[in-house]
Amino acid sequence: MWNEPRTRLSRRRLLSQASNGFGTVALSGLLGRGTLGNETSPRAKNSMSAARTDFSPRAKSVIFLFMSGGVSAVDTFDPKPRLNALQGKPLPELVKPATFVTSGNVLASPWKFRPRGKSGLPVSELFPHMGACVDDLAVIRSMTSTASEHAQANYFMHTGFSLAGHPSVGAWTTYGLGSECEELPGFVVLASGGAPLGGINNFGNGYLPGMYHGSLIDPSRAESLSNIVPRESDRLQRLRMRFIERQDRRHLQVSRGAEQIESAIQNYETAYRMQSAVPEFLDISGETQATRSLYGMDSRVKETVEYGRQCLLARRLVERGVRFIELTCLPRPTETGQAGNPWDQHGGLKTGHAEMAQQVDQPIAGLIRDLKQRGLFDETLLVWAGEFGRTPYAQGGDGRDHNPYGFSVWLAGAGVKGGITYGATDDLGCHAVENESTVYDLWATVLHQLGVDHEALTYRHGGRDFRLTDVQGHVLHDILS
Repeated sequence: MWNEPRTRLSRRRLLSQASNGFGTVALSGLLGRGTLGNETSPRAKNSMSAARTDFSPRAKSVIFLFMSGGVSAVDTFDPKPRLNALQGKPLPELVKPATFVTSGNVLASPWKFRPRGKSGLPVSELFPHMGACVDDLAVIRSMTSTASEHAQANYFMHTGFSLAGHPSVGAWTTYGLGSECEELPGFVVLASGGAPLGGINNFGNGYLPGMYHGSLIDPSRAESLSNIVPRESDRLQRLRMRFIERQDRRHLQVSRGAEQIESAIQNYETAYRMQSAVPEFLDISGETQATRSLYGMDSRVKETVEYGRQCLLARRLVERGVRFIELTCLPRPTETGQAGNPWDQHGGLKTGHAEMAQQVDQPIAGLIRDLKQRGLFDETLLVWAGEFGRTPYAQGGDGRDHNPYGFSVWLAGAGVKGGITYGATDDLGCHAVENESTVYDLWATVLHQLGVDHEALTYRHGGRDFRLTDVQGHVLHDILS
């Protein structure tokens, strides 16, 4: 856990030593205080309630806008005029090898850039709505990754490691800070688009207790979460929970696995409360038509509508105190087989990137504006990123290969400077050459804004202390106010 003195009696140690019933105190308390069906009883404090921070936080919640598949920086936030002059010609310089092609003819961006906002920061015409919000964005143009294949790069972006089995950033965040919401999990994934390549391990708890795993809620389905609608009466549920309590107590008497049982008890509690909380937060019937339109939910493009719903629901989750929310991109309408990596255009760049930009542009801009007008922007940190970028040279004539050596991400809200760029790639857009940044730096900065020292947030597993930023990472103070 946090770096605490070894003499301190932790909750886990207490549960393990006091095995004659204390291991199920959370569940028995839930049953005894009447929260199982008694609306008049006071709420007990969730064991994931907000924990201490290392210093004063600027952010209370994080919204991770993950652009799975890899967005091209030279077509979005990092203009390279030199590509126009070299269009169709071989690369004039040697570059690091990409995933599938080592070199190729230069492919200039099909889209024009122009200065936007008071800052004059250039944004591609792909993003007219986000471009209008550019004065709120800190664009990091020098992000790098150690992985160039989707699944490994997704794991690396989410966990700091390129192999499965490590906790996601959402799990680390809720492990370190808990949640200010008692009725919903602290880490929620709005999963209309499904999981990125690599699957749900991108949202996993790894070796952290099971209560920190991301909860996948799909608002596009009739039942957004399996079994969220009760299949039995409240009385039967109470009887079932009491039976589980007795079994857990017996198991604790012969087992040293108090941590796993504690997580199971916590999940029982949260699952019960979610039966009413999930349908309530998903019900947007009380939102005005103006708000829905702000998020693009009156669009004729169903993918824009659905992504807009995710963005609107993300705001509603922030209002309820959920700590970490991740959004998922939907498959492209003309290529449904791209589920999991819809920004991945090895061919047909112009069509593919245009479709994906149309899906996310207005909803994300609407989210920024809505958070601001509700006074939530200054305490909500938005992170926009894919797992890597794309090459400035062509693959197959009209596509781009993977490029982990220099790509763009942005942050906004919660003490982040707006209307600025940080770092730079070379004049072809191949490699980071100024203020090279890493995924470790990104998450160190996010944790810093949450009030957490990324070097102190550790968990002992397999004989060593692990952390989200491994043994690396520096806070990017230059983008913070």
